[in-house]
Amino acid sequence: MIHYFEELTSSNDEASAAAYAEGDVVWAEYQTAGRGQRGHRWESTGGENVTFTLVLEPSFLAAERQFLLSEAVTLGIVDCLAGYGIAACIKWTNDIYIGDRKVTGMLIEHRLNEGRICRTLAGIGVNVNQTEFDPSLPNPVSLAQVAGRRFDRRELLERLVACIMSRYGAVREGGAALEALQRDYNARLYRRGEEHWYARPDGSRFRGTIRGVEPTGALVVEDASGDVRGYLFREIEFVLKK
Repeated sequence: MIHYFEELTSSNDEASAAAYAEGDVVWAEYQTAGRGQRGHRWESTGGENVTFTLVLEPSFLAAERQFLLSEAVTLGIVDCLAGYGIAACIKWTNDIYIGDRKVTGMLIEHRLNEGRICRTLAGIGVNVNQTEFDPSLPNPVSLAQVAGRRFDRRELLERLVACIMSRYGAVREGGAALEALQRDYNARLYRRGEEHWYARPDGSRFRGTIRGVEPTGALVVEDASGDVRGYLFREIEFVLKK
């Protein structure tokens, strides 16, 4: 069920309430404290975009396998956009890009119980009909800018949720369905197989080529010398402009 609010601090905050169950959606028209990855705020113009949280209860999943949920959510969004004729890719870990520009960001939060994931809040922001952005943002884009038309936001939200839940079903099913999900995630990785600049936490930069993502969520990068290693979240950053 979709629960619509004109204003919230953040949709993830509201969706954390016990009243919401798996499959419920909290849609916030405006967030006074919307959050993104790495402590960033999510900026969105009210009435133009879609900012929401999807509640999942993957108690069947061990904590160490939580990255599967990121794969399911991001692939569901890519699937949905493909249905509109828009080719998108996944910038590790959770951003959705169209070309070299960001159309979707998300913050996925988990609650654990005895080593298993009892609740997941997938907070997602999609740039839909907005055409003007804060110039301080590095590379935003909206679906309207890409497609040259406006979108029905309620319809888009319903299709997004359906596509995400379909991919989530593969995580629950396991086996061949899960293997296919992981292959699809790797196939849709932004910059996979291309050499680009990356940065380490100490500020040093190196040229490397993304080879894929491990089941743990580590990004596998081969550097210019041929060394291959996996990087966890915060251990590597994309250099979008050298």
